[in-house]
Amino acid sequence: MNVLLLGSGGREHAIAWKLSQSKNLGKLFIAPGNPGTAQCGQNVPIGVCDIDKLLDFARQNKVELVVVGPEDPLDAGVVDAFEAAGIKAFGPGGKAAKLESDKAFAKQLMRASCVATAEGRIFDRYSEAKAYIASRDEAVVIKASGLAKGKGVFVCDDPSDGILAAEKIMCDKIFGDAGNVIVVEDKLIGEEASILAFVDGRNIYMMESSQDHKPIGNGDTGPNTGGMGAYSPAPVVTEKLMDQITREIIVPIIDGMNRNDTPYKGVLYAGIMATAGGARVLEFNVRFGDPETQPILMRLKNDLLEVLLAVCDGTLDEVTLKWDSRPAVCVVMASGGYPDDYKKGFKISGLKEAQQLQDVMVFHAGTKEVDGEIVTDGGRVLGVTALGQTVQEAKKRAYEAVDLIKFEGAYCRRDIADKAINRNK
Repeated sequence: MNVLLLGSGGREHAIAWKLSQSKNLGKLFIAPGNPGTAQCGQNVPIGVCDIDKLLDFARQNKVELVVVGPEDPLDAGVVDAFEAAGIKAFGPGGKAAKLESDKAFAKQLMRASCVATAEGRIFDRYSEAKAYIASRDEAVVIKASGLAKGKGVFVCDDPSDGILAAEKIMCDKIFGDAGNVIVVEDKLIGEEASILAFVDGRNIYMMESSQDHKPIGNGDTGPNTGGMGAYSPAPVVTEKLMDQITREIIVPIIDGMNRNDTPYKGVLYAGIMATAGGARVLEFNVRFGDPETQPILMRLKNDLLEVLLAVCDGTLDEVTLKWDSRPAVCVVMASGGYPDDYKKGFKISGLKEAQQLQDVMVFHAGTKEVDGEIVTDGGRVLGVTALGQTVQEAKKRAYEAVDLIKFEGAYCRRDIADKAINRNK
């Protein structure tokens, strides 16, 4: 079976790496891909939202399955376009993708489905948002309603900072039209976790838990990023908590989507806050998380292609997911200055040496090849991922690989997985 994978980040390299192991795979094409995905299949220079060109390419190359990595093409309706052309596509349709691309829509759906989340208000006028935030005397969270590459959330312990955040989003347009509407929420207290599930429209299969690290700095300090590292499993997600998340969050949301005539299939990602009162939803994403995908797929024993096809065919109930019992840790190496301004084009050395370490994979994210050399080409450059018998061992192995890789301005957090390690002490 020929497969076309859309995307160019670390998530897509991890998916391509896993798909390339399938005995049922014919040719694997990645559009546009990166130097890492080029080791797993054939990169194709077509943008993820250039739907007409993607359709033409798929027809010409007898593609039977399209796998969508990032959120933008999902929101643009790429799945609908391929299905209309008679080609299977993994991911939700454009209407269902609003669960991520429109936080106001997601908030309203959670209320209608009785799903626990932070108290919040929705605003499309800055003056009204400012007045409401000014009336608060507790910490607030300000969210751009649209897609903002994981950076559209501001956690403000002082409401006056919330007013400034709202002004940046709605007036200064730092996220463009994605900030035309904002959601203002109460700040939830607890520990975050990422919960991913395969959904085929009627069947739900929960994956192993994971935990992302959004802020740029050690100890969860500084501005939010697309994610500075992740590990799986997350010990904060006990069996009891996972049961609650499944029963009180995932199932009601999928039921709510069906009631709205927007049936959901693909991967559903729930960002969860484990509070003293149980799980509360922070956000939903409609695709594999990045960097959570890297450690999760390192642990998945199944043929990923078979699982994705089962989702597309509505036969997920015939699948049994199998997991490596060993934990995995992913450390993101970023360009200096990220998530603000940063320079590109720095030569990366040590990739081969790091990749040769036992149970280590170096997933490319923001890289490109220039004259035979791999250079930096993004904010998040690499996702260095390792398995270990314990979380401590996986972390140690990941950072051993990180320390072998060099490029100018290279930065990473040094505390990825410490929450899990400290919890187990």
